[in-house]
Amino acid sequence: MPLSMNREVFITCAVTGSGGTQHKSPHVPRSPEQIAASAIDAAKAGAAVVHCHVRDPETGAPARDPALYREVTERIRDAEVDVVLNLTAGMGGDLTLGGTDSPLPPIAGTDMIGAAERVQHVVDCRPELCTLDCGTMNFAEADYIMVNTPGMLRDMAQRMAASGTRIEIEAFDTGHLWFAKQLVAEGIIADPVLVQLCMGVPWGAPDDLNTFMAMVNNVPAGWHWSAFALGRNEMPYVAASVLAGGNVRVGLEDNLYLEKGVLATNAQLVERAVTIVEAMGARVIGPDALRERLKLEKRAPL
Repeated sequence: MPLSMNREVFITCAVTGSGGTQHKSPHVPRSPEQIAASAIDAAKAGAAVVHCHVRDPETGAPARDPALYREVTERIRDAEVDVVLNLTAGMGGDLTLGGTDSPLPPIAGTDMIGAAERVQHVVDCRPELCTLDCGTMNFAEADYIMVNTPGMLRDMAQRMAASGTRIEIEAFDTGHLWFAKQLVAEGIIADPVLVQLCMGVPWGAPDDLNTFMAMVNNVPAGWHWSAFALGRNEMPYVAASVLAGGNVRVGLEDNLYLEKGVLATNAQLVERAVTIVEAMGARVIGPDALRERLKLEKRAPL
């Protein structure tokens, strides 16, 4: 296929995530103050979008307390640096089974809540973007499943759209793109459509280039897309995504290292991505240009 390199690239920084990385690097932010500060530093470094989860400020464990999201939102909105805010809506679909001999009832680690509760922080905080994980998926853990049924996804997406927040589809495999197309066909997700291709997350789409191009080739013409890969392939995927016509995501949610043995900050990862993008002859665009491209509206929390 001919190259269709993207010449105007936006960078997303995934600031902290919900993985068990809190004890692996001192740079992984925990408290709302730390998360917001790291997001602001990433924006100063060139990120047009900051994608935020929240964590328990004491333990660093993943959390979904709306009060934590509100504090992160208010701190970012009050900063002197502008950035597009993207909040996760991936929490609340965690199912941990009881092992192969007695899978039911579910055991500790299960956190299954309704659609209204899963998106309440989005409704209250009114970010420009929020994520919708478009499918159920086995993760690396032996008996853990990320559960997102078609009914749940339709309900969540309708609530997101009604709140005025644009959806960023997160696709971990080609079937997730298939269902995303269905949501667009049903009118639940409106144009312009944005999708994040999530590569190398066990057990979703592996991050080899054949699979990546299969994902890219399944993104409909006219959709906007970005991509990332985990760990050591984070920076190679900056180049691969731009070369294939997309935008890029970096950040401590996906990778802790700037290079082998050197722990990174979010700002350093964004700076490295900016260097790669610009060295390829492309231009990094900021939040205002992205809002115009995606028809986003910056709003204060309710």
